[in-house]
Amino acid sequence: MMVGRDPERQVLGALVEGARDGSAGTLVLRGEPGVGKSALLDELVAGADDATVLRTQGLEVEAPLAFAALHRLLRPVTRLRDGLPAPQARALRVAFGEEEGAAVEPFLVGVATLSILTTAAEEGPVLCVVDDAHWLDAATAGALLFCAHRLGADRVALVFAARDGAWGSFDPQGLRELVVTGLDPEASRDLLRARLGVASGPDVLDRIVAETGGNPLALLELPAELTPDQLSGVEPLPSQLHLTARVEQLFLDRSRRLPPPVQTMLLLAAADDSGDPDVARRAAATLGLGDADLQGAVDSGLLVEGATSLSLRHPLVRSAVYQAATGADRREVHRALAAALSGHGDPDREAWHRAAAAEGPDPEVVAALEVAGTRAQRRGGHAAALAAYERAAALCDDPDRRTGLTFAAARSAWACGRAGQAQALLAKAREATNDPLLLADVARLRGHIEVNLGSAPEAHRIFVQAAQAVHPTDPARALDIGVAAAVMRTFGADSGTSLPVTDALVVPVAGDPPRTLCLRHMLVAMTQVAEGDWHAATLALDRALELGDLVDDRDVLWNLANAALQLGDDRAQQHFYGHALSRAREAGAVTAVVYCLQRLCFGHYLAGDLVAVRNSAEEAISLGRSIGQPAMTAPPVAWLAVLAALQDRDDHDDHLARVEELVAAYPLGILADPVHDLTRWARGLRAAVAGDSVGALHHLGRFRLPVLARMSAAERIEAAVRAGDTEAARRWTDELSTFADATGRPWALATVAFGRALAADQADADALFEESLAHHAGAGRPLDAARAELAYGEWLRRGQRRVDARQHLRQAVETFQDLRAESLAERANQELRASGETARKRDPSTLVQLTPTELQIARLVSSGLSNKDVAAQCWISPRTVAFHLRNVFAKAGITSRGELARLDLG
Repeated sequence: MMVGRDPERQVLGALVEGARDGSAGTLVLRGEPGVGKSALLDELVAGADDATVLRTQGLEVEAPLAFAALHRLLRPVTRLRDGLPAPQARALRVAFGEEEGAAVEPFLVGVATLSILTTAAEEGPVLCVVDDAHWLDAATAGALLFCAHRLGADRVALVFAARDGAWGSFDPQGLRELVVTGLDPEASRDLLRARLGVASGPDVLDRIVAETGGNPLALLELPAELTPDQLSGVEPLPSQLHLTARVEQLFLDRSRRLPPPVQTMLLLAAADDSGDPDVARRAAATLGLGDADLQGAVDSGLLVEGATSLSLRHPLVRSAVYQAATGADRREVHRALAAALSGHGDPDREAWHRAAAAEGPDPEVVAALEVAGTRAQRRGGHAAALAAYERAAALCDDPDRRTGLTFAAARSAWACGRAGQAQALLAKAREATNDPLLLADVARLRGHIEVNLGSAPEAHRIFVQAAQAVHPTDPARALDIGVAAAVMRTFGADSGTSLPVTDALVVPVAGDPPRTLCLRHMLVAMTQVAEGDWHAATLALDRALELGDLVDDRDVLWNLANAALQLGDDRAQQHFYGHALSRAREAGAVTAVVYCLQRLCFGHYLAGDLVAVRNSAEEAISLGRSIGQPAMTAPPVAWLAVLAALQDRDDHDDHLARVEELVAAYPLGILADPVHDLTRWARGLRAAVAGDSVGALHHLGRFRLPVLARMSAAERIEAAVRAGDTEAARRWTDELSTFADATGRPWALATVAFGRALAADQADADALFEESLAHHAGAGRPLDAARAELAYGEWLRRGQRRVDARQHLRQAVETFQDLRAESLAERANQELRASGETARKRDPSTLVQLTPTELQIARLVSSGLSNKDVAAQCWISPRTVAFHLRNVFAKAGITSRGELARLDLG
């Protein structure tokens, strides 16, 4: 009987009703052990007659088995897997151990899970119930949390139940929570009266209610341990009735009163994570136990036998029985369970039971765990792989093999976000080996962690020393690491440590594949960038770019794009970031997708596609939150601040505040300088919009990264001139001139002429403005071109050449209006009016104001993609795409995709 839970039942009922109506919902039930979370889930499931119910449970002993809980959850809808895109279907088969082959990205399994759930929801509402979420294996937790953040207009309700203060690998990450507390005093008394069935003293009831805090499990279990006289009030109650410890002790006391064989059966059930009665019976037979012992455990009320499952009554029973057993007894039941699983198609479970039974080094168990770790890694279960490799290392008495296993554990620790553990394992591996290849791999991972979380210059030092050390043994490894070091230098992360083998690494060797040749040219290009030899760098980059399309390696692709960004090749950087993004989307590599989206913002901004900047930034933020990586959202939030400043949006300060929160809360590694420079850019633009030229110069003059200083050169130089600091304007123009002359980039040549025109004498300015606009004609940077048009128009009007000024001012107005740079458009309009022409104003009614998701979907649909294609690209369901598309049509007052393609999307 359930009493006193009407508020919780209403919330859960509303969640399911929302799913029935096509609005997905997620809820986390949180509370102490025994508070009734599972009972609420049971009632929710019982009342969901019209829904497809998918249910699973986290098990503490199952944590090393990747996707074990997810496999149970999706078993009833496995048939839908055949209709998924091939990469997603394969990801699920690999994750569930049904197919061998190349590794899959863990979040591709999350994408496939989302597809399964939303496909099932097309047939009717789906209720997913996950009990004991705090004990989910990390791979399942990641997949389900990803789904929770991506569900939209889908008939899916997802409910988790988790213990207070014991999240484990399950981090709710801002999901809606409902705290389940103890019953109120009246409901507690009702439950006690129903439980006892006899008259009890009111003082006794009050004491039990007060001591238990209304915890239902305690209310049901504690009275069973009291005598009739204690219940009636004739004898005093025990001095303490502590909740969890006391209830756990009650379960233990109850088990200890059972015959020894029945106690062993309970220990066997506590150690078994399969819940399979056949496995339990085979293991029991190994221990000399029979059906009578199993029945005795069931009759005790501590073991529950279903048609196809065998489980302990409550997690506290499991912990009480298992923790109280001796080490010898635990090893014995694990040995029996390993024997029961042998030859029955579950080698990972068998390996873990054998590991739990081991009393010391055991080469066979080490080999089995290593295979289990490799299998988990291939499935995307990096936390499971970490556990397997660590345990294998602990049981290994071969020093070299143990070091290799320790490194494998470190790699898995980093892959699942446990940076501190990864660093500790790397330090252990580094101290234990002299193998130059392993030391190089250790160094590469150490450097990668430093790049992301620590000191970028330290990462550069690590890379340089590693490349130098491994070169005599493995030049290919040295080349990979050397390129990483060179790229670091171009982003200002220079430790001052030189790489003497650079010359040897860049010399082509007969038979070099395209990837190796590309890396050699890239090493030259990045080294010359750091040395300031722009001409040599550009020639080398051009050779690398020619090979780029022959290389299908995500790391190489985005390093090519990074090199193109450094050298101002806008087309190449967009091409290769886009190429890497496509590869990352296909693989389900969400972290790589977020990285590429961040980087694409640079090129979109320069190309004047500010809608694409907003699109990419919003998607990167959404995905970063979905995978629990808030630090990765800092660059796209900073980009939104730049946009808000340029377009004079009201949310500018909110975005800057969010960036500051992220910077304060998370280490950004090599992202720190770009984020800081982007916020300076945003503040400088905002100050310029407000007419504060000195403030604009203050912010724009403090850039740390030369590449960003070059990108914003037009704004920086103009701010210096308007603030009266012509010396700074000339200095920045001269610095850019060196780059422009060496690379021949039209945008750089245009900006140099623009800067010189602003600071020139009256006689020279005209020709310089014309030169700037001539270069801009082929530069592909419309915002910078419009600035030049505006400045030239202003100069002409001040020289009383009003007719000549108008054509430039008109062009500036149109471009700024197209870019929604309202303040700059108004400045150009004022100049146009002063020239004697009435400026045209854009009719605001032609603009369609959409949310970021609506905008992204509208742009993709207008490009010709189907709802299904859009859903696949955005990692949401086709139903959610249709929902947002209906909103777009309603806001725009249109009824067709053809009309959508002609919209002015703001």
